[in-house]
Formats: sequence, structure tokens, C-alpha cells
Amino acid sequence: EFIDSYYFNQVEDIRFNSTVGKYVGYTELGLKNAEAWNKGSELAQELGELERVCKHNAAIYYGAVL
Repeated sequence: EFIDSYYFNQVEDIRFNSTVGKYVGYTELGLKNAEAWNKGSELAQELGELERVCKHNAAIYYGAVL
């Protein structure tokens, strides 16, 4: 599971969660930004990072944990 969180003044505004597959907002501004980011290129960038980093290295990290 890949989670990318964005905070402002120690409050989580937005989170990308690979299980959900999109950005989720937690504040009023976060909701507006999440809606815009889910429609724009930001979502494609996060999904690209998921493919490039997480799925490629998941077996390595899983083996290290065991």
C-alpha cells in the first residue's frame, strides 16, 4: 500500500492511497484540491510512482520483513 500525505500546520489536508486509487481530502481546501488533482495529471503521476517504485520493490521489502 502506497500512501502519500500532504500536511499544512500539522493537519493532514490530502492523502493519496493506492488502495483507494485516488486523492482524498480531509479539510475544506483539501477536498477542493483532491477533486482537482483527481481530474488532472497529478493522479497519473502518483499512479506512475506506484508502478515505478512500489510494485517493483514490493518483493524485496516483503522478503526483508520476513
